[in-house]
Amino acid sequence: MPPTPSRSPRRPYPSRRLSRRPGRRGRPRWAMRATTTLSVVLLAAAGIGHSVVAGLDADIARVDPFKDMKNRPRAGHGMNVLLVGTDGRDHITETERRRYRLGGAPCHCTDTIMIVHISEDRERASVVSLPRDSYALTPPHTDQVTGKEHGGHPIRINSAYAEGGPQLTVRTVENMTHVKIDHYLEVDFTSFMKTVDVLGGVRICTAEPLKDTYTGLDLAPGTHTLKGGQALQYVRSRHTDASSDLGRMKRQQRFLAALVDRATSSGVLLNPLRFRDVTRAVLGSVRADRGFGTDELLDLGRAMRTFSPSSSEFTTVPIGRMDYVVKGVGSTLKWDPVKAQRLFRALRDDESLADAGARPRDSDATRVEVAPQQIRVQVENGTRTAGLGKRVDAALAATGFRTTRQPVSAATPSTRRTVVAYDPRWDRSAKSLATALPGSELRAVKGLGATLKVIAGTDFHQVRKVRADQVEQGESGVVRGDEVGCS
Repeated sequence: MPPTPSRSPRRPYPSRRLSRRPGRRGRPRWAMRATTTLSVVLLAAAGIGHSVVAGLDADIARVDPFKDMKNRPRAGHGMNVLLVGTDGRDHITETERRRYRLGGAPCHCTDTIMIVHISEDRERASVVSLPRDSYALTPPHTDQVTGKEHGGHPIRINSAYAEGGPQLTVRTVENMTHVKIDHYLEVDFTSFMKTVDVLGGVRICTAEPLKDTYTGLDLAPGTHTLKGGQALQYVRSRHTDASSDLGRMKRQQRFLAALVDRATSSGVLLNPLRFRDVTRAVLGSVRADRGFGTDELLDLGRAMRTFSPSSSEFTTVPIGRMDYVVKGVGSTLKWDPVKAQRLFRALRDDESLADAGARPRDSDATRVEVAPQQIRVQVENGTRTAGLGKRVDAALAATGFRTTRQPVSAATPSTRRTVVAYDPRWDRSAKSLATALPGSELRAVKGLGATLKVIAGTDFHQVRKVRADQVEQGESGVVRGDEVGCS
């Protein structure tokens, strides 16, 4: 294990529980008492008295995601929190269910999975989103519902929670990433809305209208301050564009950056009473591991006082193959093994993700608004030329578009000019696809849905290479909090 980097002399942090290297056990009780006492003195000097926050531990519902876990990854530097968002809605009122489209039975699975890494010096937060439909292999486990013993088997990663709860979720993530998880934090719909409301809302902005009939989200272009219910609609929406879950993760990252900005700029962390109110609202409706308590929360609160949006960085695990079909599971997303390994190595080594993931861009690619990796395409051969549909499909797939790989013949085999047919709700994706097909015609078709259609004409010559204009709009790049916030 490499040595722990020394702390900067200008940041005289005490040896607190979160500052020590993960994985050390057996510290004497007198040392724990001394550390707690020192923390109280420092917090009191900083304006947050121990009497203000005493008893917050009792508000936290506890789980034991690390019980009997063996052969875990080696501890690295910094702290890794597995942040899990579930679709639990037990405490949602009927009015809220109707207003924010929260009806239906929950799947008891994880809508959101993120690894939040806090650097050893507490000056950087790195957030990696794991797509809910990621292809995963579970370790052997006992099904928490049926009691049946399972060997390792393929699933979508969000289903690990339904089969084995927090413990199987942690084990599956650790097996896939080789990153040791130090703490587990579980948030449901209720706790999310309470957190946003107690902060007075969170400010987000959008250059395009965002409308999703499934969640009821309806935002015009511009800047909005979202309260709890609207914020939940914003982070849950998957049908505002063809980007589906990948687009939703980008919005979740954008929202989390705005949430950090709100917490650090609103004075919450400097006001003892507001700090208490926020923590009570959050802790009263979350679940956490037994080691995550008041000391950890106060430690993070102190560290976050020096945070700004530029202190946080966000990315999504790189995807190597879209629509990877698995028997008995269905369509999944398969990670890029080389790029994902590089990303998780950076977490283990406490490195900036931006530095670890830097790579040259295609200099000859035309910039578009939506990345091809987010756009689903069905190709039709609109001519009598045999094999044209397969040629167009292969060329689009090679450029990154999510084609069906099953081109069909058009109803009318006399198309001269290539057509890009699209549902008006996916107009930005259609423009990006048309850019890759020089000379093509855009044709709006209401009700077509998320999959765009290319009708190849006799004028087809080639597919132009394109890439997203901004990394946060589709490519697996790393962005800082100040790059995804409102300017």
